[in-house]
Amino acid sequence: MSKWIELMRGVVHPWHHDQFGHMNVRHYAPFFDDATFHMWTELGLPYDEMLPDHGIHTVTARATTTFVRELTAGDQIRISGAVTRIGSKSANFKFQMLHAVTGALHATYDLVEVFFDPETRGSAVIPAEIAEKLGAHLVDAG
Repeated sequence: MSKWIELMRGVVHPWHHDQFGHMNVRHYAPFFDDATFHMWTELGLPYDEMLPDHGIHTVTARATTTFVRELTAGDQIRISGAVTRIGSKSANFKFQMLHAVTGALHATYDLVEVFFDPETRGSAVIPAEIAEKLGAHLVDAG
């Protein structure tokens, strides 16, 4: 089994706050979405190469955020990700948003990405080369 991949770091700013004084839930999505872009690159499958090299790309079928602990202005975060399942046409990923100083878990993001053929506008079988690269980073996140 492989290790989790650190994908990015960030800072919580005052404009991320809501009326309760912590980062509003709507601001978690951009952090996790950016981490997803980095994940594909770290897997050796950057978005700008997947379509021309393999004739497919991915689309998000499901994204679930679990909020564990609040964040406030000045908190430094880091997001790590892992491949948790590889199917015939989709793959699952898990991301963790951790406090960069304390290591405390603040949120998780479970993602299902479906491989998509833009010509047929439908799901596509994962090419063997891509499945192999995903498999090299598979972890047991159970």
